[in-house]
Amino acid sequence: MATSTLSRVAKALLAPALALGATVGLASAPASAAVWNSCDQWGNTTLNGYTLYNNIWGSGAGSQCVWANSGTNWGVWANHPGTGGIKSYPNAKKVINKPITSLTSLTSSYNVTVPASGAYNTSYDIWDTDYDYEIMLWVNRTGAVGPLGTSQGTVTLGGHTWAVYKGNNGANEVFSFLRTSNSSSGTVDILPILKWIKDTKGWFGNETIGDVQFGYEITSSSGGLNFTTNNLTVNGG
Repeated sequence: MATSTLSRVAKALLAPALALGATVGLASAPASAAVWNSCDQWGNTTLNGYTLYNNIWGSGAGSQCVWANSGTNWGVWANHPGTGGIKSYPNAKKVINKPITSLTSLTSSYNVTVPASGAYNTSYDIWDTDYDYEIMLWVNRTGAVGPLGTSQGTVTLGGHTWAVYKGNNGANEVFSFLRTSNSSSGTVDILPILKWIKDTKGWFGNETIGDVQFGYEITSSSGGLNFTTNNLTVNGG
C-alpha cells in the first residue's frame, strides 16, 4: 500500500545530504563477490546508469542489506517483522526526464527470484519530475499487501492485464496497476500505460516522466528473506 510513498522518495533523495549512514543490519552480500553492498538505511550508489537505494523508510523496520553486481543485477536480504506497514522499498532507478508526448518508447524487462513467504510486492514505481503523480506497476505480490485507493476495473495494456486502483496518499495521486497473475519475468511496455492514464482517463496531462524505479516494497520478511533481481533493463527515449 503506497500510503507513504512520497516520504519514501523524499528520504531517498535527501539521503546524501543528510549523510545519516545508519547501519541497520549486519548481513552480507551473497557468496559471489558483489561490486557494491550496503546495510546503511539510505545506502545508495550508481552503476552503469542505474542508481541503487537500500531505502529503509517505514516505522518498525528491521535489518536490510543490498548488494549489486551491476545496476541490472542486484538483490536484497531483509529481516523485517510482521507488524504491518511498509518497511522499505529497495530499488534501482533509471532517470528518463522526458514529457510523455516526447517519448517514442519506454519499455522494461525484469527477471526476479522472490520468496514464497513474507508480505511484499515486486513493483515499478514511476514518478513525474514534480512528484505529483505516482504510477505503480505490481508484477507480483505475496502476503497481506494491497494497493491504495478504489478499484477502477481491469485493463490490458503493455503486454499484461492489470487490476487498476486510483487513490491519494495526502501528498500525491497514486495509480496502481496490479498484474492479475504473478510473474517473475517479462517485458512491460510502459508508454501505452502512461498514454492511457493521460489520454483515455484524463487523470493527468503531459507530465514529464522523471524516475522509473523497480524494486521490492517489503512489509514483512521475518527471519530474513532474499530478493534477487537477476536482470533488469529500462529503456526509453
